[in-house]
Amino acid sequence: MTNQDIEINAYQFINRRGVKGIPRIITVQNQRYRFIDLGLQYLIQKGQHLIRLFDMTDGQQIFRLRLEDNQWTLVNIKTA
Repeated sequence: MTNQDIEINAYQFINRRGVKGIPRIITVQNQRYRFIDLGLQYLIQKGQHLIRLFDMTDGQQIFRLRLEDNQWTLVNIKTA
């Protein structure tokens, strides 16, 4: 499962480092996941272009999400 668009069902709102909201519940291929922890955040800058990566967990799996141009995508899922 790589680079898939996701449906965001709920956000957790924070206000640090320019991120206003991060996914709390997502749906991927008709499967709903609820995150219990926001792990690491990565910021990648290519010139003026910013990409943010988030490692999040539902307690069983680790999800890497990418935020680029206000579009969230699932990069990968691995077992915790």
